[in-house]
Amino acid sequence: CSPQYEYFNAVLINEVDEQGNNVELGGEFLLEPNDHFNNLSVNLSLSVVQVPTNMYNKDPDIVNGVYWSEALNKVFVDNFERDPTLIWQYFGSAKGFFRQYPGVKWHPDEHGVIGFDCRNRKWYIQAATSPKDVVILVDVSGSMKGLRLTIARQTVSSILDTLGDDDFFNIIAYNQEIHYVEPCLNGTLVRADRTNKDHFREHLDKLFAKGIGLLGEALAEAFTILSDFNQTGRGSVCSQAIMLVTDGATAMYDDVFERYNWPERKVRIFPYLIGRESAFADNLKWMACANKGYFSQISTLADVQENVMRYLHVMSRPKVIDHEHDTVWTEAYVDSAVSTTLMTTVAMPVFSTKNETKNQGILLGVVGTDIPLQELMKLIPKHMLGIHGYAFAITNNGYILTHPELRPLYQDGQKRRKPNYSSVDLSEVEWEDKDDALRNAMVNRRTGTFSMEVKKTVDRGVRLQINMFSVSISDEGLALSRGHGKYFFRGNVSVEAGMSLQTSAFTLYSETHEQHEHRHLTQIQAIKLFMTGRRPHLKCDRELIQEVLFDAVVTAPLEAYWTGLALNKSENSDKGVEIAFLGTRTGLSRTNLFVPADQDFLTAEDKEGVFNADHFPLWYKRAAEQVPGTFVYSIPFSTGMQNKKTHTRHGSKCASSGCRKPSDSVGIQMKLEFFQRKFWTACRQVTTSAICFTITELPDELITPFDNHIYIYIYVYVYVYIYIYIYVHIYIYNIINSKCSVIVHLCLGCRSFVIQQIPSSNLFMVVVDKKCDCSSCIFILDAFEHNESLKCDRLKFQKDRKKPESCHPFHPEENAMECGSATRLSSALTAALLPLIAATISR
Repeated sequence: CSPQYEYFNAVLINEVDEQGNNVELGGEFLLEPNDHFNNLSVNLSLSVVQVPTNMYNKDPDIVNGVYWSEALNKVFVDNFERDPTLIWQYFGSAKGFFRQYPGVKWHPDEHGVIGFDCRNRKWYIQAATSPKDVVILVDVSGSMKGLRLTIARQTVSSILDTLGDDDFFNIIAYNQEIHYVEPCLNGTLVRADRTNKDHFREHLDKLFAKGIGLLGEALAEAFTILSDFNQTGRGSVCSQAIMLVTDGATAMYDDVFERYNWPERKVRIFPYLIGRESAFADNLKWMACANKGYFSQISTLADVQENVMRYLHVMSRPKVIDHEHDTVWTEAYVDSAVSTTLMTTVAMPVFSTKNETKNQGILLGVVGTDIPLQELMKLIPKHMLGIHGYAFAITNNGYILTHPELRPLYQDGQKRRKPNYSSVDLSEVEWEDKDDALRNAMVNRRTGTFSMEVKKTVDRGVRLQINMFSVSISDEGLALSRGHGKYFFRGNVSVEAGMSLQTSAFTLYSETHEQHEHRHLTQIQAIKLFMTGRRPHLKCDRELIQEVLFDAVVTAPLEAYWTGLALNKSENSDKGVEIAFLGTRTGLSRTNLFVPADQDFLTAEDKEGVFNADHFPLWYKRAAEQVPGTFVYSIPFSTGMQNKKTHTRHGSKCASSGCRKPSDSVGIQMKLEFFQRKFWTACRQVTTSAICFTITELPDELITPFDNHIYIYIYVYVYVYIYIYIYVHIYIYNIINSKCSVIVHLCLGCRSFVIQQIPSSNLFMVVVDKKCDCSSCIFILDAFEHNESLKCDRLKFQKDRKKPESCHPFHPEENAMECGSATRLSSALTAALLPLIAATISR
């Protein structure tokens, strides 16, 4: 490849110099907004290349790799044409560059830096290497003081970045003694999840240099840990490595290697020489070459990342020589730079197939694509799971890939990611799976069905729903609420008769997004074309279409009824009702406005609750849980007092006695003051010595916390039609009500009150005796001492996990002499190494 080859650099495209000319490696690059890519401006014909900031854009190795990988452009374009649901496709090179399709412009941060290095991403590491157990040895002898110790800390931190959820590790600091960085983890390894890695990083700052370094004892300890832990079967049970971070070694320690590692050499040694001096480079490189590892010298902080990455190429050799294209799926993550959508990456390694370089195991890179988890969930149509049913999936480690209760972002409007959102275990959201029966069955890929009680939060955790669910286990988990969705209505209705329906924008009825010629069609247009036979190749759900058409015909008279109410002002004289609405299980929705059409009465929270068959909003779910003929009232918790509204929904109707399939749910939205006037009118019979209010749905200005740190609960058992008890938690508040001109202090033990459910609703009336002095109420808080052993037990504890099916720890055809870049080995050291290599080859 000519080094003059030009390519489109993701940072430099469409950039011009002071004279208005395109900068080198930039050039004019057509970009157009595309809603499929979160409205980013992209080029669907070309890919772009990103190079890490610490690398030279025109390095010959980079230019050569970019040149031969340009053929991927056609592959990416063809893939997208065959499957328009695809989003980002990319190739991460072992040399460091990153080719991404479609082409998009990258923007540096405020410091002019782009810290992204594809080789440091989990999808790259998981695809390139096999799972591994790693012990990191850090020299903290007196010679490591100052900058050397700082570089050593950064080196260890960079090594931790290269470890994934299938890896296990520990860190040992040594001088004349052995110091476990986390003392409670003496003699064991822990999983390299984010929580554990962050915990160890905090301890790195506590390291200080003194004394002399006894490397032989540290190596013996590391070999012992790896051997003992491997025999327990709790680690990776695959590759093993020792990372040695030091400023020198006065001997080769061949006696240690002969005792613990030779002749099999199952544990690879990766020495990192810290500092510019090369006096001990020969000894350290000999260790690497004699133990199938790799030697690197790190002189400055800027050298750390590139040198740490080199060990990955060595660990990938066996897989490359075996020509194993293992496909990996990452855990769920949010690419906040692009969107806030949860996604996973599917990746596989790319390697050289030339016979002359086979024993070198040359990894070219890793190719991958992002898959939004919502696309995976489309494979399981939610409208067939029932109102409260849901689907979920986990990784081989038990971490949630997708689940209704996985909330990766803080809900403060800033769209910030929670620290450990990608390593949430299934047992943390399926509370009733106390013995991990469900979790372990899924991890071990067992199949079957069983029943369990499920506590499921609704309304963003404000309310708790308890129900009996049948849980089906296969590659994914399905939780099906018992009874719901068992019955449905379907009629022989013509397309023309049902065309008054309003359906969601979701591709539930017809998957118009799969073919380019169908992507411009609306759901209504697609239904007409499919049902009339003009587009028989459209991928449509015929049964669901028949059901929604039937619902459209049955509910059509409601439109005329609402219109009559709007025209008859006497029926709406108080001007309190703003909107009436209806929704059915098939995704049909009808609405009627009783306010001017230009009035924006829907808040952001309202718009999130738009009804469709792929997502049953809260108002529909709550109505479905009520006894037929009852009403549900609610006030959005997140809204302020201005323009506050309340909703009431009519309970679900059933086709036959005892069935739990709601045919529809209807409701209205009204102003809060309108609802309050109606409520206080009903309360006029109450004397002035008492106050009545609803337990839930209290206006914000009527509630002040009793204490910021004290919450007292009164449990009121309410018997409901699903034949289980639910708890209604009543917070104790100072209630100030200006309308009744009284102040009521609710206090446990000295205040009598009466509570009664208002018939045919979810409201409660409370009557409280105000004649009580609550000053005598004393709250006693028990003090708890911090138990450090609990934290240690959590670090040691490991839940069941399924090990990856493939493992490539070593290969007999590896070229072990590709082991580092130190100065040429002395003749004495070379002579010591050759017999070992010859003995290994003969085996």
